[in-house]
Amino acid sequence: MLVTQYFPRDLFKGKTVFVTGGGSGINLGVAKNFAALGANIAICGRTQDKLDASAADLRAFGTEVCSVRADVRDSDALEAAFEKANAELGPMDVLVCGAAGNFLAPAEKLSANGFKTVVDIDLLGSFNATRNAFEQLKETRGTILYISAGMAYMPHAFQVHVGAAKAGIDMMMKNIALEWGRFGIRANSIVPGPIEGTEGLKRLSDPAEKAKLINAIPLRRTGTVDDIGQAAAFLASPLASYITGCVVVCDGGQNLLGSALFNLGAEQMLHARQE
Repeated sequence: MLVTQYFPRDLFKGKTVFVTGGGSGINLGVAKNFAALGANIAICGRTQDKLDASAADLRAFGTEVCSVRADVRDSDALEAAFEKANAELGPMDVLVCGAAGNFLAPAEKLSANGFKTVVDIDLLGSFNATRNAFEQLKETRGTILYISAGMAYMPHAFQVHVGAAKAGIDMMMKNIALEWGRFGIRANSIVPGPIEGTEGLKRLSDPAEKAKLINAIPLRRTGTVDDIGQAAAFLASPLASYITGCVVVCDGGQNLLGSALFNLGAEQMLHARQE
């Protein structure tokens, strides 16, 4: 875990980090980076088998882990998950709102239910987590990190549902930073670029076009879950104690070239699926 080369291994010792959607992908990578730095970890998701496997991976770091099956769209279930984690690990110091859903869909073919599903998971789910975590975060003067996306500030083809949801998340983050700063609570968003080995990269890009994708990234590589985990660790650390209300883009500079390559690749993938 590269994060331990740059931060003390006990940086988050005695702290509790709760990650929604923590059973896989970027969110699990974030959880592992905090675990490597001594934090106790709580994760929630919709699939217990996946959560159990991820919890075992996290315990390999020597940390205490609480895994709870909960859908972020269900505020009561999420509240119960937070209470369980508090009882087992203590009040949370860091909340990572990472649960998300995505798929390619032309706006004219996207159903109201499809649009609502993504908004409910991403935006409503992030609000439910934020609101239910307030008392614990107020007690610890904690930090909230939202996993956002480039669709929040730049239009991407076939992503109208995601763009609306993620833009809402980033504005909610700024409102929370504004209102809850008086309680010592900080809030920031992280925008990942294309991250290797994740469901998002698999769903939204064609593996056959990987060379073109890498060529379009100024740093000439795709990201890793550790890139996002390290950004999260920094933003939750005392080094970032005066940073709040910010959208931190961690994408190798991909956004500097716009969304044209994504749009072309997404269109090709949709056509291939229809054939």
